[in-house]
Amino acid sequence: MTHSITIALAQVNPTVGDIDGNAKKLDEARQEAENQGADLVVAGELALAGYPPEDLVLKPAFQQKISEAIDGLAKTTAHGGPGVLVGAPWVEDGKLYNAAVLLDGGEVKSIRYKHALPNYGVFDEKRVFAPGPLSGPVNFRGIRLGIMICEDMWVSEVAECLSETGAELLIVMNGSPFEMDKTDERLSYAVARVTETDLPLIYVNLVGGQDELVFDGGSFALASDRSLAAKQVMWREQVLPIFWRRSNAGWAALPAPITPEPDEDCKIYQAMVLGLRDYVDKNRFPGVILGMSGGIDSALSAAVAVDALGADRVHLVMMASPYTSNESLEDAAKCAEMLAAKLDHMDIAPAMETFSEMLAPHFAGHEQGVSEENIQSRIRGLLLMALSNKLGHMVLTTGNKSEMSVGYATLYGDMCGGYSVLKDVYKSKVFQLAKWRNENRPENSLGPDGSVMPDRVISKPPSAELKPDQTDQDSLPPYDVLDAILQDLIEGEKSLADMVAAGHDKTITQRIWKMLDTAEYKRRQAPPGVKITRRAFGRDRRYPITNGFTDQI
Repeated sequence: MTHSITIALAQVNPTVGDIDGNAKKLDEARQEAENQGADLVVAGELALAGYPPEDLVLKPAFQQKISEAIDGLAKTTAHGGPGVLVGAPWVEDGKLYNAAVLLDGGEVKSIRYKHALPNYGVFDEKRVFAPGPLSGPVNFRGIRLGIMICEDMWVSEVAECLSETGAELLIVMNGSPFEMDKTDERLSYAVARVTETDLPLIYVNLVGGQDELVFDGGSFALASDRSLAAKQVMWREQVLPIFWRRSNAGWAALPAPITPEPDEDCKIYQAMVLGLRDYVDKNRFPGVILGMSGGIDSALSAAVAVDALGADRVHLVMMASPYTSNESLEDAAKCAEMLAAKLDHMDIAPAMETFSEMLAPHFAGHEQGVSEENIQSRIRGLLLMALSNKLGHMVLTTGNKSEMSVGYATLYGDMCGGYSVLKDVYKSKVFQLAKWRNENRPENSLGPDGSVMPDRVISKPPSAELKPDQTDQDSLPPYDVLDAILQDLIEGEKSLADMVAAGHDKTITQRIWKMLDTAEYKRRQAPPGVKITRRAFGRDRRYPITNGFTDQI
């Protein structure tokens, strides 16, 4: 009978589709775990393929490459050292499964399939995977391990089946993306499974950015009494060994590191940094380019970019118009100076005059208005894309969730670009994050210590500066009012009656609701961006563009 075992939690950052690169990462984690004296190294969900692989996993050539990589990883365990429990897609009897593959002694020892397939929010697993059966534990060097894959922990029947069939320790392999308050939710489900089974539990998550998703790591272990036995860092790769010892009461972990939980603003900021860094690096862009308006959105986006990539990979451009204030020019320059980033200046007035002349015969008899304002935004988008095409840097857009919600954004103008770090961040939170970054430098930041933007950027009234003396509140309610309404409409899906009962003004709410629905066609054409909330625009919230349901508006 085995009386002790050391299990290493391998929190790795895979890239979807880079099977060779992911296999190399896993082997490096195995070697590190071996140096730590581990008997088994556990990685996250689909770590070999990258998560989520979406329809890529349906390609026969991809499936074959996975099989070959599994054979290669199995050989690394042939001459002693730790076994490897790795997540990978697996084909059996013509069906494709989301699998946990146990490698030891140079071969595949056991395979278990994910039973509970999520099909909500950003998850479409029923589209590509078959559900696995409820299965018993696997035997690894004298200990019976109950293996679950991500969503299996969110339901009770998988852990119940494992407990009833003799599991001694639960291991959950995860690809759980970051959302606000998600860490508490994960822990509560883990505690529920431990309470039901009286078994200790190991939870191993991925880390890293994949398109709009960011995996925050934060892997942990719970003792059978539900106390926290270990907690890994968030936002970076780490291999953490945990030593377990058997007694008459079952398996217990010896003291291991417990990393403190960061505050919410820190987690959101880190999500934006890691999401952007991995999007740029994994897609092999040399850097990013973005327009600096002198306002808070572009200032915060620039700070995130410098923290993620370093100042030498961030190109800032101030594209002034006749309506750009001296304050905005000064604030954009000061931001660039504080970030030590390159700032170029381009005057868009000549382009505005040219477009005005070209369109004059066609606009005759019409008053100036939104069309002329949007031309300015589209000139800026054109200039940024021209620089991007010539220099290779990806255009980073700077719009926030409040603006995207109500359509306060210009198609092919300020929406023009490849990625957005503020896409799922409400304007009220933008102000909080800007203040937070001026007071804190996040771990693993490549940006400077201290403040990264002038206080005036945070304190002055937001303005698009597309006409004289313009402010956002000319067209929108104050952002604290707007954001409260939007959160109830988007995250809460509340009815008009519920909104009014909660204290929202009926007329304002109806107006915002209509703006939200009308702007769906714009959001469909927006670039991807970091998911922060439970209902980010895109795969989380899928509304029809053509929508005749106006009963409550």
